[in-house]
Amino acid sequence: MKRISLQWRLTLFTALLIAAVCISLNFLLYRNGVYYIDSLQSTVVDYNGSGENIYIDIPDSQWDDFADKFSIQIFDTKAGYRRRGWLITAVVTILGGAVTYFVSGHALKPLKEFSARVENVQARNMTDCAIDGKGVPEFRKLSDSYNEMLVRLSDAFEIQRQFTGNAAHELRTPLAIMQAQLELYNSTEHQENDADTAEVIKMVTEQTERLSSLVGTLLDMSELQTVERSDNIEVNSLIDEVVADLEPLAEKRNIELVADADECDIYIMGSDILIYRMIYNLTENAIKYNKDNGKVRISAYKDNSSVIILVEDTGHGIPCEYREKIFEPFFRVDKSRSRELGGVGLGLALVREIVRLHGGSVSVKKSGKEGTVLEIELPGRIG
Repeated sequence: MKRISLQWRLTLFTALLIAAVCISLNFLLYRNGVYYIDSLQSTVVDYNGSGENIYIDIPDSQWDDFADKFSIQIFDTKAGYRRRGWLITAVVTILGGAVTYFVSGHALKPLKEFSARVENVQARNMTDCAIDGKGVPEFRKLSDSYNEMLVRLSDAFEIQRQFTGNAAHELRTPLAIMQAQLELYNSTEHQENDADTAEVIKMVTEQTERLSSLVGTLLDMSELQTVERSDNIEVNSLIDEVVADLEPLAEKRNIELVADADECDIYIMGSDILIYRMIYNLTENAIKYNKDNGKVRISAYKDNSSVIILVEDTGHGIPCEYREKIFEPFFRVDKSRSRELGGVGLGLALVREIVRLHGGSVSVKKSGKEGTVLEIELPGRIG
C-alpha cells in the first residue's frame, strides 16, 4: 500500500485538529445557547413598561395558543442554531485544511527539491547533484551532510573503478600469454599425453578463456564512465549488425534469429559501441539459454519520446524471484549450465550499466514456459 505524502499527512492532521476544536466549541456554545433559550421559554411574564424587566401581557384566552407557538419557535430556533453550528464547523475545517495544504506545500518545497535531487543521483553525476544549503536554515545541516556523503561516495566509486581497471589490465597480460601458449600447445598433436592429461589441458584452456572473458568484461565496466555518448545512433541498422554477427552462433545451436524492426528510422543519442554491446549481450544470452530449435526475435519501435527494444526468446523462462537479480553481477539462474556455456555472470550486469548511462531502464517484461521477453526503454527521437 502506497504511503501518503508528508504534505497530505500534515493537512489531514491539521484538518482533524480544527474539526475537533470546532466540534468542541460548537457543542459548548450549543449547550450554553440552549440553556438560555430554555430559560427564556420558562420565563414569560406581564409587561408594565417600567424597570429593566420586560413584561408581556397575554389574555388568558390566548395563552394556550401563544405557549404552543412560542414552544415551536423555540424548537425551530434551537434546530437552526444546531445546523448553523455544524455548517460553520464544516466550512472552517475545509478552509483550514485547504490553507494548511498550500502552506505546508510551500514550506515543504525545499524537501521536495531535496528528494528530487536524491532520485537523480547516479554514479556518474554525484558531484552535480550537490544541494545549495543557503536557502532554508532547517535544511542547511542536512544538505551539508548530504553533500559530504556525495563526495565520499564519488571518491569511493572512483577508487573502485580505478582498482577494477588496474586489476583487469594487470591480469590481461599474463592471461594473454597463457592463452597463446595453450593455443600453441593445442595446435600440435602430443601422442605421449594420456586421456587424463588431455582432459586437464582441455579444462585449463576453457577456464583460461573464461577468465579472459571475465577480465575483458570487468575492464569494459570500469571504462564505461569515460566513453563518449554523443553518437547519433540508428537503432534498426545496429540490430541488423548484431544479427549478422551472431548468425553463426545461432546456426550452430539451430536457433532462428529474426530482426523485426519498425518501418520508420529510430534514432537515439549515445555511444554506438556501448549500445551495440548492450543489444549483442542480450541477444547472445537469448541464444545461449534457448531451447533446441528455438527462436530469438529482436524488435524496436518508437513509443512517444522513448525507444523500446525487445529481445524475445523461446527458452525455459526466468522464475519470478530471479527477474530482478539476473541483472546483478555474477548472478546466474542455472550455474551449472552457465559454466557449461562459458558464462561469467556479468553480461546482463553490463547491459544494465549501459542502459543506466543512457538514462533508460531494462526489465523482464514477461517470462514463462513459452520464453522470456526483455525490454529496454531509452530516450530517443525519430530522425
